[in-house]
Amino acid sequence: MTAPMHAGLSHSGRADGHGGMGIAHTWPGWVATGLLWFLAFEFLLGAVTKFWPGPTFFGPAYSVKFPEWGWPGWFRFVVGGIEGVCAVLLAIPFQEARFLGAAVLILVLTGAVVTHIVNHHGVKESTAAPVHLVFMVIIVLATWPADWVDVLRPGQWS
Repeated sequence: MTAPMHAGLSHSGRADGHGGMGIAHTWPGWVATGLLWFLAFEFLLGAVTKFWPGPTFFGPAYSVKFPEWGWPGWFRFVVGGIEGVCAVLLAIPFQEARFLGAAVLILVLTGAVVTHIVNHHGVKESTAAPVHLVFMVIIVLATWPADWVDVLRPGQWS
């Protein structure tokens, strides 16, 4: 017999949030899942455009943009690969996967924000990265491991 579902419990029925899906079956849960899927789609699309050899609907090819920003041209493959993996992690319905995907994207997006600031890009080019950075911080905070103190004490991890 399975445990009854209560508001705020994971799909596994465990109150500790481990071993199951991170969002309960409620309409706010469906909205949150939809937002996560939309963000995953955006990052997957961004990953594909990093590998695309020519111009994209975002503008010039990333093989041209990255060197203009001061990065080597091949670095677009690294960023695109990371974005693609993190997009998949965001779409997986487990808190641990979503936490890991969002946490890594925080690093990538921080680099994107700094790159846009250093290169003095206008508002149009500089808006997406900080907005997505805020979303990733919210996702990390919402999916933070239950034993968050262990994150601060690496010797205590199980």
